[in-house]
Amino acid sequence: MNDVRDRSHRLNRATGIARHGRLRHHHPVGAVVKVLSGVAAVALVSSASVAAIAAKQVTDDLGDGVQIQGQSSPEVKGSTALSSYKGGFNMLVVGTDNDPEQGTAYGERDATLNDVNILLHVSADHTNATAVSIPRDLVTPIPGCEKTDGSGTTPAMAAQPINDAWGEGGLNCVVQTVQGLTGLDVQYSAAVSFKGVIEMSNAIGGVPVCVAQPIHDRYTGLDLPQGTSTLQGDQALAFLRSRHGVGDGSDLGRISSQQVFLSSLLRTVKSNDTLTSPTTLYKLARAAASNMQLSQSLNDIGTMVQMGRALQDLPLSQVNFVQYPGTTGGTGVYSGKVQPSTELATQLFTKIKADQSFSLGADSTGIGSESAASAGQGAADGSGSSGAASTATGSSAAASGAAGSGAAASGTAASGAAGTTGSTGSAGDTAASGSGSASAPASSADTPAATAPSETIDGLQGQSADEQTCSKAFGS
Repeated sequence: MNDVRDRSHRLNRATGIARHGRLRHHHPVGAVVKVLSGVAAVALVSSASVAAIAAKQVTDDLGDGVQIQGQSSPEVKGSTALSSYKGGFNMLVVGTDNDPEQGTAYGERDATLNDVNILLHVSADHTNATAVSIPRDLVTPIPGCEKTDGSGTTPAMAAQPINDAWGEGGLNCVVQTVQGLTGLDVQYSAAVSFKGVIEMSNAIGGVPVCVAQPIHDRYTGLDLPQGTSTLQGDQALAFLRSRHGVGDGSDLGRISSQQVFLSSLLRTVKSNDTLTSPTTLYKLARAAASNMQLSQSLNDIGTMVQMGRALQDLPLSQVNFVQYPGTTGGTGVYSGKVQPSTELATQLFTKIKADQSFSLGADSTGIGSESAASAGQGAADGSGSSGAASTATGSSAAASGAAGSGAAASGTAASGAAGTTGSTGSAGDTAASGSGSASAPASSADTPAATAPSETIDGLQGQSADEQTCSKAFGS
């Protein structure tokens, strides 16, 4: 199969599994990790102990923000009020593969694509959250969008891979496209680049990642032994970018492998002193703010702080990472791409819109990962147990909710920073086995209510944040 992506988007369509990969020079970033970027900024500015030192520097790093159609910028800028965000929110994190500032370090690219698209939803009562990874090859309508140079509007397109949206109108066009696809109002958005992955992973001191078999990927230079390795810097970036080294070599396999990293990241943040260390928080914030493009609605420290505080008691068992449901092997416009599974998508977004938590069926981890128990690895890391949950208090803990700076996935992680509930930490536990539960309306935005059994949505691929998993090597 020809594995070279034709940038014209018109030739060399592959059939079967949606691989549409590039050769080494055109490999897209698995920037889910960049999601962390957001966590950093929020974590820092939310900490009362360091806000006075770093607030101005972080604000300067943020820049002016991107105007999104239908959104307005905050009326008051720079507030560090410690009140919680009221109600729920949706935030989109976009990872692009062609940041001009990175030069040719990752190969020359003749177009910029939004290859990573993660939509984070936090419920109005702040008791559950869902991060939806949208495959880059998912075919969807792309609306007419305002051009980034202000010269007019692009024509609407009926059926295109979602990662064409950036080229039509930047972050604004990706937001408009995702809103049309999901039916959700995306209030906040952020775009992050390659460099942020390296700087964020260095600042946090690395993330323990489990692999079920040795992983070798000559395209990214990734070479990992079986078992658990702590990844940071270039190695963390290579892991998140690796497609040829995991699962079936497709972007869908890479998404589930990335969730291995993200779930471990959240557990790590909850179990160590990341959220109580002013030095670490400062490093995270600067790394994040320097490598993100934020929507004007999110480009405000006060908003970030409030979003972080709203998530302080959210347990990892109530955070789900899922892949937007779709199938491969289609024909016509779906040839070599991902065709939306509309019935399953309707189930998912009905739950999200109703702020209802849900569980995932057995063996839901996807083609790029498996439970740590199935991999014979035991606990993939030591951070998943309830006893290890961070006891961080005050705004520091709340901040980790990340919602603030635009990191969808990490935002959810941080949300559990105060971690009064903690995760189960049992290797191989799935949400279906009891880690996910629906929450009744809370008596206040700051107080999670008692939980009730949640409904299982069979057919979704993903995992609960408290489920320890391992990446599967290509062809295993």
